[in-house]
Amino acid sequence: MGTQTTVTVASPERMNRLGRELAGLLRPGDLVLLSGELGAGKTTLTRGLGVGLGVRGAVTSPTFVIARVHPSLVGGPALVHVDAYRLGGGLDEMEDLDLDVSLPESVVVVEWGEGKVEDLSDDRLELRIERAIGGSATEDGDPRTVTLTGLGTRWDGVDLTRLGEE
Repeated sequence: MGTQTTVTVASPERMNRLGRELAGLLRPGDLVLLSGELGAGKTTLTRGLGVGLGVRGAVTSPTFVIARVHPSLVGGPALVHVDAYRLGGGLDEMEDLDLDVSLPESVVVVEWGEGKVEDLSDDRLELRIERAIGGSATEDGDPRTVTLTGLGTRWDGVDLTRLGEE
């Protein structure tokens, strides 16, 4: 299965912070798959990744454009943010996106990619975001449980347990 950890995230601000922390572990060529229901926090986490990677442009949901490329402002990898929700054909449609950046030189984050884009890489980080069972709404939002699973040799020995620590 690879390396795995689970983090409880109490608010949108903490989800954003988790993304910033995760950015410190990512490198060019990494594929990150995000799954979770609508409103789970996938884009909020990706927004934090963008801040942590130091990329240009506001990270917003790419639902209608399917993919956005955010170049680095600090000499690091670009962030390619994909929303695969409307992609029925999986990899075939991903290839048709004709992204204007070399994917091996970028960090690629795919929302709704589960069951669609796993064949892009044997090495990937999968994040499943779920509302905590019995979680009640607070002024900060509903608590979330984020399960991070590193698959492939790229993630062997990477300590995911330090993410989300208070």
